Amino acid sequence: MDPFKLLKEDHSKVKSLFREYEDAGDRAFRSKERIARMVFEELAVHERIEEEIFYPAVSGGASKEGVEIVLEGYEEHHVVDLLIDELKGMSAEDENYDAKFKVLTENVEHHIEEEEDEMFHEARKALGRTADDVGDRMLELKEQMMKTTATSRR
Repeated sequence: MDPFKLLKEDHSKVKSLFREYEDAGDRAFRSKERIARMVFEELAVHERIEEEIFYPAVSGGASKEGVEIVLEGYEEHHVVDLLIDELKGMSAEDENYDAKFKVLTENVEHHIEEEEDEMFHEARKALGRTADDVGDRMLELKEQMMKTTATSRR
C-alpha cells in the first residue's frame, strides 16, 4: 500500500466532513454533533497510524529538516487533541461550539497542507523502497482500529 495515497485519502475524507459540517446550517445541532463525532473518529485513527508507524519510519531515515517536520506534526496533533477534548465536553448548541470547530478545521487543514507539501517530500526520500511496507502496516492498523470502532458503536 502506498502510504501517501492512504494518508491523502484520509485527508480528503476529513476535509469532506468539514464541508459537510459547514453546510449543515446554523441550527442543525444534532447533525453537527454527528458529523463532529465522525471527524473525531477519523482523526483518531489517522493520528494513530501516523504516530505509531509513519512518523517513526520517516524520522528513522530523514534529514534534520525531515525530523523537524515530523516533530512539528506531533505537536500539531497535540493541539488538535486538545480542541477535540474540549469539543467533546460541549454541546453543538453552545455558542462557542462552531467557533471552536472552525479553529479545529483550520488547524487540521494547515496540518494537511504542511504534510502534503513538505513532509511527504522528505518522507519519500526517507522511506525509499520501504514505503509500501510502511503503508501495509499503516493499512493493517487502520483496518483493525476501524473494526474496533464499528464494534463499539453497536
